[in-house]
Amino acid sequence: MVNVFQKKVLMLALYAGEIMMRNGAEVYRVEDTMTRICKSCKIDSVEVFATPTGIFISMDKGGDEDDTQTYIKRISGINTDLRKISDVNHFSRQFTTTDLSVDKGMEILKDIDEKKGYPLALRVIGAIMVSAAFCVIMGGKPVDCCIAVVSGALCYLFSRLLKRVDINSFVTGFCSCALASVIALAASLTIEGANYNPIIISAIMLFVPGVALTNSIRDFLSGDMLSGVARLMEAILTAISLAAGAGVVIKLFDILGGAI
Repeated sequence: MVNVFQKKVLMLALYAGEIMMRNGAEVYRVEDTMTRICKSCKIDSVEVFATPTGIFISMDKGGDEDDTQTYIKRISGINTDLRKISDVNHFSRQFTTTDLSVDKGMEILKDIDEKKGYPLALRVIGAIMVSAAFCVIMGGKPVDCCIAVVSGALCYLFSRLLKRVDINSFVTGFCSCALASVIALAASLTIEGANYNPIIISAIMLFVPGVALTNSIRDFLSGDMLSGVARLMEAILTAISLAAGAGVVIKLFDILGGAI
């Protein structure tokens, strides 16, 4: 029969895995962290199974009179916050190598989970720098870079607004890239020498699912085929939504007589 201490340890491991998965960690990292936490508390008969949308943790000693204890946590609203993943990794190493109590560990995890991200102003500056850099890489002229800076900032702020009202991530990407195309095409008509191609591409690069694609490859390499396929499909569908958002606006502009 599972005692109170064992239950607390399982819940602690489940919470650690939830934080990591919600912030973009690979499946094998989540499973390894949860297993290490349990084994550090002398719970060896534990099995962990994680997917991008759910985590399962179960303890079964195998005896006829021993109860199987299983907990499930559904994962929704996945973001990318590598700092929280790093913090949970640091916590797991601290928990497994010191005499840190389970209750104290739960408090630390709650602090990590509730930690606010980078300030909005700093993230907008990051979006501006990325847009400007990719505009230069794509051969944009100084005037294109200036427009790309404005476009990148506006598109990023627009995407944050859509996420705040709980709009689907694929729809968010579609609408943000559509806005980028509108800004770029309008600028190409009103500002002499402006080229819409590098402006659109520089804004789209803000939303390219690089983390999802990277994690899918790492999941494949570690043998987590189900998670790898799920994340690969997420990356592909996200890329399609970005291309569709830009393509629809450009096509409409062409149909309405724009000089493309």
